[in-house]
Amino acid sequence: MNLADYFEKNRYKPVYEFMARVTGMHGKIRWIGSVGNDTVISDQIGPMLHIHLDLPLKIDSKYTDHLFTKHKGVERLTIFDDKPTKKVSKR
Repeated sequence: MNLADYFEKNRYKPVYEFMARVTGMHGKIRWIGSVGNDTVISDQIGPMLHIHLDLPLKIDSKYTDHLFTKHKGVERLTIFDDKPTKKVSKR
């Protein structure tokens, strides 16, 4: 087995591609952003996502525009609605 075959078999395969649009919750606050990196930095911690947020998020009295999080609770955005539909109420 050469090195190319070894790394193809044993390396981490990312779940999200670069700049994939995702959403999730931080506490009770919904956030939306883009994936910057989906990789394993440490075997003890496991896979992590680096997310560039659309709007700043206040965490521990500091504002941040990026987030480092696990995959749990992160969902891919699939519907981009530029023109929201008007609800028609029946009377």
